[in-house]
Parts: sequence; structure tokens; C-alpha cells
Amino acid sequence: MRTLPLDQARSLPFFKRPEALLFLMAIAMPLSFSVWSALLNNFVVEVASFDGADIGWLHTVREVPGLLAVGVLAILLFLREQVLGLISLLLLGVATAVTAYFPSMGGILVVTMLSSIGFHYYETVAQSLQLQWLSKARAPQMLGWLLTVGSGATLIAYGAIVLTWKALGLSFASVYLAAGALTIAIAIYCMWVFPQFEAPHPQSRKMVLKLRYWLYYLLQFMAGARRQIFIVFAGFMMVERFGFEVDEVTALFMVTLVATMVLGPLFGRAVAQFGERNVLIFEYSGLALVFLAYGGIYWFGWGVVLAAVLYVVDHIFFALAFAKKTYFQKIADPEDMAPTAAVAFTINHIAAVFLPAGLGYLWLISPGAVFGLAAGMALASVLLALLIPRHPEKGFETIFSKRLLPAE
Repeated sequence: MRTLPLDQARSLPFFKRPEALLFLMAIAMPLSFSVWSALLNNFVVEVASFDGADIGWLHTVREVPGLLAVGVLAILLFLREQVLGLISLLLLGVATAVTAYFPSMGGILVVTMLSSIGFHYYETVAQSLQLQWLSKARAPQMLGWLLTVGSGATLIAYGAIVLTWKALGLSFASVYLAAGALTIAIAIYCMWVFPQFEAPHPQSRKMVLKLRYWLYYLLQFMAGARRQIFIVFAGFMMVERFGFEVDEVTALFMVTLVATMVLGPLFGRAVAQFGERNVLIFEYSGLALVFLAYGGIYWFGWGVVLAAVLYVVDHIFFALAFAKKTYFQKIADPEDMAPTAAVAFTINHIAAVFLPAGLGYLWLISPGAVFGLAAGMALASVLLALLIPRHPEKGFETIFSKRLLPAE
């Protein structure tokens, strides 16, 4: 992989440019991670006989590498971000491919840990590369398109599962193996075809914690806590309470993906037009209502149709989360993209490590209370979003800041 300054990449054919690499990476990651997620609840219930406490511990283990994402900075002393991102995709693909061959509690935890290292290190590096390679003007729209492309790849994978799971009598092993192999193939192709792009601003290789980024850190913390409740328990509810089978869960995921594909570019435009503040307020307010409705399923016995609708709406709101990325891009020093991406992932996963296990026991007592807690977190996030200026920039990070520095 030869190196090439980023400003010279325009001379390359489109399929060798940085944008093409970002799109391929956006396709490769969800092929493994989303398929793993779609089959996970059925796999652990049907094969490993997990209960709510077990699934909580599984997700706690899965989030440990996210908590240690700051370790990326040490690895970047020896590897470029682009190389580390592709190696992380390889690890994710391999771990996904072998998941079904370790059906015990211990085996599932070990394989999950390996796949999680690949996933979280990839996500850390990908966020940094996106913010370095995309201009501030293009970032919202491009991030929307990356969201759409990743969702499209996942939609194809899910469609294949829905159409063939019962018709061909597929097993967990065959689906996990196929999904992992596709991710591996794309990662190897990217290593072979693309040069290493040299961004104009060298990234700091030490941990960066700056007081003026405090609001971004808090938004990341709350997002991690809130999202974990959804990831761990919303899908588990569909299987445990309503008896959804693999193809039914996957079909539900497909609906969310179609919505995300259609709305992804529109979300990018919305961030560009209305600003991160308004978009995040809208997201968090909507999530609060969704989580309260989830609680109502247990408190008032509401049915499966509402649960399915809420699952789709929940995913749509979460798709707006990339507004946090563009908010940080506007307020940050250019050399802080890589170290802060690592720090942000660690902050994002502080609550994610202990919440799943702890709430798994609360789930055994009162599932509705778990979703009520998530609604409270969403409302707290609304208050934080109100602190974002309408036009954030370096030196004007929150509504309490004064414009001490000119906009870049």
C-alpha cells in the first residue's frame, strides 16, 4: 500500500479515491455486524438457552473493547489509521464466521470479545478518517450517504436470510460463515487496491482531553448508555415476549433498513440546513417517547404490532446520531480527530460496560422499568442538546462560550 497525499487523490479513478474506500468499508462492516446482531437473540435463546441476565453479561463483555478504544492510540504509533481499520474489519469478519461453532456460554463470550475488538476499533478509526477526509461543507451529506450505503448492504444480506432461511433450511453456522467471509473479502480487496491516503493534518498520537469539548463528551456518554438499552433489550423483547423467529426478526430489521436508506440522505440535508442542535433535540425527544411506549408494552399489555412499529421508529431516530460527528468536526482542532475519536468511543462505552449486566437483573424483575430508565436518559440528552449553539465553531462550542476565535 503506497502512500498518497490526500490532495492528490482527485487524480485517481473514482474507484481508488478516499470516498470509494469509505463506501466499501461502510458496506463491509455491517455485513458481519448486522447479520451477527440479527441472528444473535435467536441463536443464544435457541442454542445456548440464555435468559435476560445471560444476555446482559454477553453485551457487557461485548462493550469492554469499546471502553478500551483509547488503546487505538498506542496501536497508531505503529500502524496507519487506514491499515488498522482494514485489519479490524478482517478480525470482525473472522470472528463472525466462526460464531456458531462455539455454542457454549464461554465460547460465545470469547468470540464476541474478538468480534467486538474488530468492530469497535474499526468504528473508532472510521470516524476519524471520515472527519479528516471529508470537508466540513460536505460531511453531513456524505455521512448521510454512507449511512444509506451501509444500510443497503445490510438490506441485501437480510433479504437473503428472509428468503432462504426456511426455504433452504439454513443454519446459524452457514449464515454466520457467509457474512464473515464477505467482510473478509472486501477488507482484503481494499488492502490490495487502495493507496494509503495521507491527510494534510498529522494526527496527535497521545490521548486528548480538552475542557472545551466537554459537551461532546457528555453527549457521547449519554448516547452510549441509552443505545445499550435498545441494543440489548429491544430485540431480546421481540424474541422472548413475542416469540419472533429468525426470519421474522430479520424482516423487521429490513423494514428499518429501507427507512434508513430512504431517509439517510435527507438526514444529511437536515443537519446541513437546520443544524446539529435542532436535529439532536428532535432525535432525543423522539427517543424519549419511544422508550416510554416500550415500557407501556409491559405496563399496559400493548401488543406486538406496536412493538414492531416502535422498533422501526427507534432505529430511524438513532440514524440521526451522526449529527454529533459533524458537531465535533466544527469545534475541533484538525489534529484532534483521531485521538478524540478514540477517547469518545471510550466515554461512549463507560455506561455500556456495566449497564447491560446490571439491567439484565432488573429485567428479570420489571422489563418496563428498564425502558423507563432509557426514557429518562433521552430527556437528559435533550437538555444537553439545548446547550449546542445554532452555528457551533472552534471557540464557540456551547451557548456559554464566547466567540473568541474566528470560524475556520
